[in-house]
Amino acid sequence: MNPLLQRLHPYPFERLRELTASLTPNPALRPINLGIGEPRHPAPPLVMQAIDEAAAGLSVYPPTAGSPALRQACAGWLQRRYGVTVDPATQVLPVNGTREALFALAQVVVDPTRPGATVVCPNPFYQIYEGAALLAGARTAFANSDPARNFAADWRQIDDATWSRTQLLYVCSPGNPTGAVMPLSEWEELFALSDQHGFVIASDECYSEIYFGDEPPLGGLEAAVKLGRTDFRNLVALTSLSKRSNVPGLRAGFVAGDVRWMKAFLLYRTYHGSAMSPLVQQASIAAWGDEAHVEANRTLYRQKFAQVTPRLAEVLDVALPDAGFYLWAGVPRRHVEPGDDVAFALGLLAQYNVTVLPGSLLAREAHGVNPGAGRIRLALVAGVEECLEAADRIVAFTREHA
Repeated sequence: MNPLLQRLHPYPFERLRELTASLTPNPALRPINLGIGEPRHPAPPLVMQAIDEAAAGLSVYPPTAGSPALRQACAGWLQRRYGVTVDPATQVLPVNGTREALFALAQVVVDPTRPGATVVCPNPFYQIYEGAALLAGARTAFANSDPARNFAADWRQIDDATWSRTQLLYVCSPGNPTGAVMPLSEWEELFALSDQHGFVIASDECYSEIYFGDEPPLGGLEAAVKLGRTDFRNLVALTSLSKRSNVPGLRAGFVAGDVRWMKAFLLYRTYHGSAMSPLVQQASIAAWGDEAHVEANRTLYRQKFAQVTPRLAEVLDVALPDAGFYLWAGVPRRHVEPGDDVAFALGLLAQYNVTVLPGSLLAREAHGVNPGAGRIRLALVAGVEECLEAADRIVAFTREHA
């Protein structure tokens, strides 16, 4: 057995299942799950129609690089969304969702034979970053979120010695779970560090189309162009249709960026056997080419967050995020043991049958603290009425234990 498997940590949802195994939720209330970030708005009909029309494609092997039409659709979306021009033939690759690609990219980038090979991650973070790093033979280093800056990662916590060993940096903007969006100045700092130390930046942007202000979130490729880095040196951006188009089961996205890394990634994927189904390719072309369903989806989230956030703010430390579909809420310090997010989540489930994810399960202790401790992640993915009912239960539970 691969010994690196022993280095993996249990996934947050597995840990939550273990914590709640002996717990009986209140049977008088229907269960409401705000723990999993799984979009539950309806999938757009145009995607379903494209799948139906592409059934004949199952009789052929799909190319790993994807069809020219799909790569062009992805490149076209980058141009319309970010004003970024890429070569569809050399700078774009379809992937089976960002989760698959985030993991695979580390296997391409990391050279475990180099002493101290390191992957830097934000903290809290999407757990795939850590698993990908460990299975690639690297160690991890974490930049904690900073509450004073809307929970953006504090990259300055990483010292020069660590940066010098870093081969890959994962960034997530808009962030999971905090919703923070990286400004251009932060990108400039990271690009300078990448130039100095030679590491690759993997920009996870799967929440980019759910935002609450007038200006859409800045993307990594867009930031590079604004800073004159039109070759996208050591930069790979990853995005997906899961959140944008409410099709998490489709497993469809793409990566784009530095020609050199796209070539290496394609070589890896050729052997890895990760070609996208022709049906999924046709559905993706339809989805990337349409913005009407994306705007409607964004409107639903805006309406939902506008109603739920102030209600929860009556009892929790919570505010509207920059983007994404999570609320990153602090539990009351006067509740159970100071800021105990796990106890809060267990009590809420037992008494009010609402599932939330304890923030400490999404983070690692780094720089002397666990930056997720005392907070909970709430995924507002269900309909407005269900989310409002959950909010009312959370308010009632919190006030009972004040």
